[in-house]
Amino acid sequence: MSFLKVEGINYYYQDGDSRRYILSSVSAQFEKGTFYTILGESGSGKTTLLALLAALDSPESGEILFEGQTLTSSGFEKYRRNKVGIIFQSYNLIRYMTAVENVLVAMGITENELPANKKEVAYNLLDYLGITKEKAERTVNKLSGGEQQRVAIARALATNVDLILADEPTGNVNEEVENELIDIFKKLAHEHNKCVIVVTHSMQIAAQSDVSYRLYKGKLSLDE
Repeated sequence: MSFLKVEGINYYYQDGDSRRYILSSVSAQFEKGTFYTILGESGSGKTTLLALLAALDSPESGEILFEGQTLTSSGFEKYRRNKVGIIFQSYNLIRYMTAVENVLVAMGITENELPANKKEVAYNLLDYLGITKEKAERTVNKLSGGEQQRVAIARALATNVDLILADEPTGNVNEEVENELIDIFKKLAHEHNKCVIVVTHSMQIAAQSDVSYRLYKGKLSLDE
């Protein structure tokens, strides 16, 4: 049984009597302990695919299965709250809160079992990702783009999930920070047995992933 499986996904917009397909008969399998990239140019449908994997939207046809159960049967909201961590390109942090408060908000939403000392766990998680306690107590709008992205990663991990989805996570950072973030994704997959899926247009990121898919004109294939 695959950890995460996509079976014959179609997603389209109705334009009068015709359909404009964004995703066409997309199928793929994803496992824990692996760092995946989905490579594609702007407009290729990769962000749409990520939104479907995150249960932020639903396909017109086809199925997405998580641990053998369809998202439809398990419930989209429950899946988002308890099974998946999402890292957005624009971070989507609560800007008037501190870094540690952002992480604690995520921990307060999940139904997953978490340690009683949530604040200590949040500080430790941020520290693991390179955010010192001093910076963790700053409002996030006083952190650099790279630091904010680390906070976003910490927030995604804080709910104790095994599936991490990231939408162009290096789009707003320089090359040095990009390399550091790639190293974090590798560690999450290889040392912490997470399933990490990153959508990107960066060949550099794709080259360093374990498995790379390419999305072109709505069709998904392995990028050899």
